[in-house]
Amino acid sequence: MTPFRIEMKVRDYELDMQGIVNNGVYFNYLEHARHEFLLEKNVDFAALAEQGIHLVVIRSELDYKASLKSGDHFVVEVKVERLSKVKFGFRQRVIRLSDEKVCVEGLVTGTALNERGRPYLSPELESLFEE
Repeated sequence: MTPFRIEMKVRDYELDMQGIVNNGVYFNYLEHARHEFLLEKNVDFAALAEQGIHLVVIRSELDYKASLKSGDHFVVEVKVERLSKVKFGFRQRVIRLSDEKVCVEGLVTGTALNERGRPYLSPELESLFEE
């Protein structure tokens, strides 16, 4: 499966005292890319919440490989995979465009909870695994 890709640019306020992107900012990049991926796949995060179905992150694993700096252009890749009956994983990478260097690799594990707080994958979510 070809990964979903979204291009972004580092903003100055995302830097730490060393002049590189703060490690916590990468979580924001990955989250934004996941939301855009879901929208492209016709899974509306907000509409699901209105129906009482809440997508939740239950684990995040990130490996930092290289640093992004102010003004760097990069892409965030997203691939989804089924991990169990009620868990799914987003394999993600942050890639600096100037040299195609992988800066971060991650696996974000999630599930969905129904209105009773029980794990539940809606038909929209199930459709992500049919490709």
